[in-house]
Amino acid sequence: MSADIDQANRDTVSDNISNLLVRKGFPESEVRTKAVTVLLSDIRGFSAIANSHAATDVVALLNRYFQRMGDIISEFEGRIDKLMGDSILVVFGLPESRETDVERAIACAVAMQQAMSELNDYNQSIGMPDLFMGIGINSGEVVVGELGSNHYNEYTVIGDEVNLVSRIESHSLRGQILISERTYKLASEFVEVSAPNQIEVKGSSDAVNLYEVFSTTRPREMEVPRREERKSPRVNTSMPLIFQLLSGKIVQPEKYEGVVLDLSYNGMMISTEERLPVMSEVKMSLALELFGDKKTDVYARILKSEQHGDRYRSSMEMTNISREGQAAIKQYVDQLILAS
Repeated sequence: MSADIDQANRDTVSDNISNLLVRKGFPESEVRTKAVTVLLSDIRGFSAIANSHAATDVVALLNRYFQRMGDIISEFEGRIDKLMGDSILVVFGLPESRETDVERAIACAVAMQQAMSELNDYNQSIGMPDLFMGIGINSGEVVVGELGSNHYNEYTVIGDEVNLVSRIESHSLRGQILISERTYKLASEFVEVSAPNQIEVKGSSDAVNLYEVFSTTRPREMEVPRREERKSPRVNTSMPLIFQLLSGKIVQPEKYEGVVLDLSYNGMMISTEERLPVMSEVKMSLALELFGDKKTDVYARILKSEQHGDRYRSSMEMTNISREGQAAIKQYVDQLILAS
């Protein structure tokens, strides 16, 4: 019964959107409901990069990235729906749905992640920062049509499934590809994935299962690059830090204090008086012993936050850090391992 009600709600939403498009002046024949697979990619920590480099360098960096990603998307016959800052929304199934939509979308995502190494090698050669990308994929019915007014309009996709892919992408860490339950069911015969991770997403009353993609066999065998940092050792430490919360991509002015309890090449566990919202992002200033008086800014995403006595412990993964800071943290971790 609940499934019937859910489908009825979706039909109502689709009808309402279609009616809206028609009232905007676009012919009803141009408004359709279609089954598609949607891919959304986003650069992790891009705000920090934009704030720390010249605008012309940032634009050139983005253009190189968009060109390479666009080549890959074209190779797998996806349709770029729009560019949103440093994000790319891609649709597989337009103008007509095909049986290979899901496999091409997943293969495209894998190829995009593989291409980041080549891009970052070039960035390093010209003194620009590494880029890291998260990707979300979802499959389902969307409303397709021209949306806008006489001043501006675009042929685009809208609906619940597009909103959901945005939520999925927001949970992906750098280098990850996350797919929805619906996409996994369509791709289970040819993808290797993690165990499901159940999360709460905004706009949904029920928790949803997400799967991290490791590899695919269609249209050919392809593996998602595994970052060395995810497998790095962790060391115990007691390092003070000052951090600020981000709202969207805006750093909030209020500053908080905490202590780093353990540290790896690309993540840490911190202790704070406040519970930090899971999947929120923070900006922190680390004062490592090996930096002397120098500090380095780090952006990180909260993966878990649990109460421990009268304080809270939060595990996080870094989303953006300078090469100098990354090298210093690795050296710091390695030195502590040798000392122990």
